[in-house]
Amino acid sequence: MEIKHITENNKGAFVAYINGERAGEMTYSVAGTDKIIVDHTEVESAFNGQGVGKTILMEIVDYARKNSIKIIPLCPFAKSVFDKNPAIHDVKA
Repeated sequence: MEIKHITENNKGAFVAYINGERAGEMTYSVAGTDKIIVDHTEVESAFNGQGVGKTILMEIVDYARKNSIKIIPLCPFAKSVFDKNPAIHDVKA
């Protein structure tokens, strides 16, 4: 799986590709200088059940750690992963 980070103004997305085909994306908005709000997760139906959403979220967690920012998980999927995984609470706002 390849994940590309796209940014435009105060918005961004991490988009996953499997064998060159778009598999899913997670979008966010910048909230000040040290926070992002994850607001939406979408996985293409052909890739359901393959861990695409969780893989994208872990990429965002890695991004947050490298850039000393916190994540506000408003997206229900992202929130559920944060709630179940204490190992990533260090980046939760």
